[in-house]
Amino acid sequence: MQRMHPALQVAGLLFVLMLFFVSLELMGSSFKLMGQGFAETLLQTTSNPFIGLFIGILATSLIQSSSTVTSMIVGLVAGGGLTVSGAIPIIMGANVGTSVTNTLVSLGHIARKDEFERAMGAATVHDFFNLLSVAIFFPLELATGFLARAANVLATGLSDLGGAALFSPVQAVTKPIAGWVIDLAQTNGAIVLLLGVVLLFVSLRYLVLFLKALMLGRSERLINKYLFGPAPLALMFGTLVTMMVQSSSITTSITVPLVGAGILTVTQIFPFVLGANIGTTVTALLAALVLAGSGNAAGTAALQVAFAHLCFNAGGVLLILPIKQVREIPIRMAEKLGTLVVKNRAYAFGYVVAIFFLIPLLVIFATRNLDTSSFYSGEPAVQIEQVEE
Repeated sequence: MQRMHPALQVAGLLFVLMLFFVSLELMGSSFKLMGQGFAETLLQTTSNPFIGLFIGILATSLIQSSSTVTSMIVGLVAGGGLTVSGAIPIIMGANVGTSVTNTLVSLGHIARKDEFERAMGAATVHDFFNLLSVAIFFPLELATGFLARAANVLATGLSDLGGAALFSPVQAVTKPIAGWVIDLAQTNGAIVLLLGVVLLFVSLRYLVLFLKALMLGRSERLINKYLFGPAPLALMFGTLVTMMVQSSSITTSITVPLVGAGILTVTQIFPFVLGANIGTTVTALLAALVLAGSGNAAGTAALQVAFAHLCFNAGGVLLILPIKQVREIPIRMAEKLGTLVVKNRAYAFGYVVAIFFLIPLLVIFATRNLDTSSFYSGEPAVQIEQVEE
């Protein structure tokens, strides 16, 4: 790769990046084809906030799209089947579940020991940040309902501002290609998943090679200085890039091969990943502002859910990133997991299955009939009135 002309290296990198994004689109679509019906059923099964948290994790892991899950939640809230305060634990769970994509991407490095150790750390730092945020904010929300209150205040104050639609150049290219492949597979979810995984492994292999060739010298210095430089700058870039591509899965997943290739470290990408967590809420917020302008229940519900998501994600960043001792918790946990999985590759698959699927599923079915009223000192959360159409 290093002997190729720089222009050919750039062209090759762009082509492989396109294949990489298409593989993510195929994997996400395959899970939607196989799991969306089950996810919809899950979201309608309970108003219990504790089980709702795990439903959010499982439903989003199944269909690999927090946006889709959020849309389902908005529909339930608008229809009166769920309060905004009841939707918040599911949103928290969706934040954890959406990071399954970059964790699966790290498995593409499994054949190369050093790469796999670094890639697993890069992928799971997002997992551990979201888990830490949930551990802090979930009990606070149950005790005070502060996220539901904040969402209601913000939605009431800003519902008449209007919004804007964003154009995603990445999705404009990848969605038609992925759609063509899905049609060839006759919308068979298992076949689409297999094609997505194969394309992921192939694209990752060449992505690492092209990145190593291009990032030697000046390009690497520029990336280290700006895109993944000082924490505030990296946070801003992570937010802006995610707003442009309209997918935190894409933004966070692209950091995995960069760390796997040894170009960046888990510590360097951490603020960028947190920026992606904020950026992923902006698109839905802008769309919700448009819907809220009509003054109907669906629009108001969409705006409340979008603001609750924004407050949760931004609150996690504000609480965790500035304090060194706190921000090092997810970083060190991710690095230790990376060290562990190279000793036995089965640990990596066990981690994915347990965190995103097995534990949520077991908790949901084991506690579905449990009376949780004793967990609350009073009302479990703020009740938000539905706006009449």
